[in-house]
Amino acid sequence: MDYHSRITSEPGKRGGKPCIRGLRITVYDVLEMLAAGQTHEAILADFPELDTDDILACLAFAADRERQLASVHG
Repeated sequence: MDYHSRITSEPGKRGGKPCIRGLRITVYDVLEMLAAGQTHEAILADFPELDTDDILACLAFAADRERQLASVHG
């Protein structure tokens, strides 16, 4: 998935952390919920402004970030 159109960073919003579509929901918020065992459906129920592709974009962002770190440290 190409997450670039869904994940944005703005200096004045949430400290410049990557957010979903300019909303105040960060990638890290979603990743923490997933890590805590919440299902996609539960996250979407808690945040109706999100959709499934937003969650997938967070996962793709995290995978890309991990790949970048691995190439720097590898």
